[in-house]
Formats: sequence, structure tokens, C-alpha cells
Amino acid sequence: MNSEAVLVSWSGGKDSALALHEILKSGAYHVAALLTTITEDYDRISMHGVRRVLLEQQAAALGLPLEQVLMPKNASNEVYEANMARALTKYKELGVQTVVFGDIFLEDLRNYREEKLSSAGMQAVFPIWKRDTAELARSLGTLGFKAITTCVDTNVIGKEFVGRVIDERFLADLPAFVDPCGENGEFHSFVYDGPIFRGAVRFTIGEKILRDERFYFCDLVPG
Repeated sequence: MNSEAVLVSWSGGKDSALALHEILKSGAYHVAALLTTITEDYDRISMHGVRRVLLEQQAAALGLPLEQVLMPKNASNEVYEANMARALTKYKELGVQTVVFGDIFLEDLRNYREEKLSSAGMQAVFPIWKRDTAELARSLGTLGFKAITTCVDTNVIGKEFVGRVIDERFLADLPAFVDPCGENGEFHSFVYDGPIFRGAVRFTIGEKILRDERFYFCDLVPG
């Protein structure tokens, strides 16, 4: 059976990695590219705050092509959607009809993605949709993935959670009202090793900075 070429919506974080792991395990798909938005003013992964060079090293460690969609800081929805539409059209013309997402339970976000892809003549796949998030979070360690938090929302959890490896201790320390996968935006992460990696992405922990009086970012310095 021939596998289907897909784009994978890629933030560099744990949910993207778990979704990628699922589709590779299924054997039904092969990855045309990882699709990542970069805030060009900062040269970092949008929202996650990870340097572009580490993203590129991550893609190389996965052995997968990387498609970077550049966004200006504070981009409007119109600019975001136009830039993303151009990237999707490029791959649609190459015969790719499906985009993979690591969303888990946010219905509005899923509906938005499906609507935009439908407009582009494409469809979405959600490999970890409706999975128990506590189970998913624990599966990171079980499967052998290694991830570190790069951004936390201090309206929800304390700055002490940024720059921490996501392991059993981290999950135990999270307040009970926080989703274990940070699905509501409580925290974002960077996966630097795992069963689908050819080798670990090397870095050291750098400065921790508060932005917008709300989000604490931990800089990862390429090692």
C-alpha cells in the first residue's frame, strides 16, 4: 500500500511530536514537510519562542524537510491566513492534500483549521484527538521523548515551570486545574530527543525573560 504525503503542522513541541509519532507508526503517511510559523522579527518559533536554528537542527535530527512560514510580530489574522494560504497552495500543487495537527480537544480550533483547509481544497488529520491528556503527557516519557518548557503563561502557572524538563516530577507539580498537556496554552515546549530522532538536539538553558507582563520565556542556546 502506498503511503499518503502529508504536511505536519509543527510547533517543535510535544503535541506535534506525539502526532508525528502516531502517523509514522501507522505507516499510512509519509511527511512532505514540517510546517512551522516563524516570527521573523525575533527569528523564533511563534508562541514557543525557540530559536530558528534549533528548529532547523530538530528537523535535521528527525530527517524531515522543513517549511518555514514567516510572520511579522503582532501579525493580524488576515496576514497570518494569507501567508499560511500561500504555503498550503504550494504543497497542494505538489499533490499534498492533508495536514496533520497535534490538537487534542479544542473544538473551536479544530473547526477553524478544517474550515481553512477546506477553502484550500485540503483536509485535516488529528491523530491524538480526544486522547486523555494525562495519559498523553505520561506517554512522553514512556515512549522516550524528551521535552523542555520554553514558555509559560503566568496568569495560570508560576515562572518556576519554565525551563523545566517535562517528566513525572513536572507533571506532579502542576496544579490540578492545569491541563497536563497545556492544551489551553498554559505552557509550550520544545522536544529535543525521542524515538523518531536520529540524535538529540543539543542546547543549554539561557536567560528567562518576562514578556507582555504575562509570558515567561526560557531561551534555549544552541550547544
